[in-house]
Amino acid sequence: MFELFDQLFVNLKHAVVGALPEGWRGLASPLISAAAILGVFASLFALTVLVERKGLGRIQNRPGPNRVGPAGLLQPLADFIKALTKEDIVPVSADKVLHFLAPVVMLAPVLLAYAVLPFGRNMVAVDFDAGLLFFFAAGACVELAVFMAGWSSHNKFSLLGAMRAIAQMISYELPLILATLGVVMLVGSLSLEDIVDSQAGHHWGWLARWWVFTPWGLAAFVIFLIAATAESNRAPFDLPEGEAELVAGHLVEYSGFKYAIFFIAEYLGLFAVSALAITLFLGGWHAPVAGLDWLPSWFWFGVKLAGFIVFFIWVRGTLPRVRVDHLMGFAWKFLLPLVLWNLVVAAVWWYSRGWAFAGAGILRWVGCAAMILIPYSLLGRALYTRHGLGPRTYRLVA
Repeated sequence: MFELFDQLFVNLKHAVVGALPEGWRGLASPLISAAAILGVFASLFALTVLVERKGLGRIQNRPGPNRVGPAGLLQPLADFIKALTKEDIVPVSADKVLHFLAPVVMLAPVLLAYAVLPFGRNMVAVDFDAGLLFFFAAGACVELAVFMAGWSSHNKFSLLGAMRAIAQMISYELPLILATLGVVMLVGSLSLEDIVDSQAGHHWGWLARWWVFTPWGLAAFVIFLIAATAESNRAPFDLPEGEAELVAGHLVEYSGFKYAIFFIAEYLGLFAVSALAITLFLGGWHAPVAGLDWLPSWFWFGVKLAGFIVFFIWVRGTLPRVRVDHLMGFAWKFLLPLVLWNLVVAAVWWYSRGWAFAGAGILRWVGCAAMILIPYSLLGRALYTRHGLGPRTYRLVA
């Protein structure tokens, strides 16, 4: 029974492909996978926007969507119709071709990145040895799309917003990629399926063997999460769209469905990078404890992804936007040195695996944790003192 539910979608796809003529099967299989991924994550986008608006309304003590349909459940459909029917305004002096292609170039690489993500046991569209490399290569096209949008609009606010967005993306892409190298080093493979398989089994017979349960893995996960937040243009790192400063940044000359495509690509990119974090550090589709292995693998992946979505909504509703110089300094002066040092700690963790004396496991864990916490504390204090930072003081203006 477990195998039936666990492989439900895989068997359904095989049944559909098997019912087609022999000459159509090679083309139908990837098309079905692509349609399933697009349908699931497009629906998840609509649901996430609704939940986020309602959640932020609760956090900030104001009403969320509650007029379109019962409890506002039809709000995503209303938003879709509104975006689809709004007038597409293109500036007279804009580069019409690049202005049209920018949202397409923004969305297409994000969808390609989903092809290598394992959503469950045997549930990956394309499994090849360089899956992680392909994911980052596809994601690198986003910077090109942002620059195309800013340049083609022929607007100084669009160009300034695009350049600031690109600077932020490049700055945080370095710690994002370097945070994954520790996992690659210890697994010895760039295949995301191999990385998930390396986290199978349990410690002490019940706790999952996830990389996040190691000192270097926890540090890499936190750095990855922070960098992914900035890469996805999420609060508190949503400076490219600082309305009070750059009038929506590189999107200022976009309207209608083109603007909506940028919006969709941003959320789909957030889902993709969250799925990658789950794959690298949280065991992929493996259950957290041994007693819950009877639930389908795709269920656990979905639960973890939902947890990431709730986390990002909570962060957006509670943290203020940071200043741009603090944003850049945090990436280059703090995250980058820490993630490089974390690779050294991962190497020490690997080479100390053969310790056989009593208490070696505890000493290994504590030693690697100290190697991370001491530089973190020293570097943080040095930067804190150098920039003259201190606790904020709030005064009521009469």
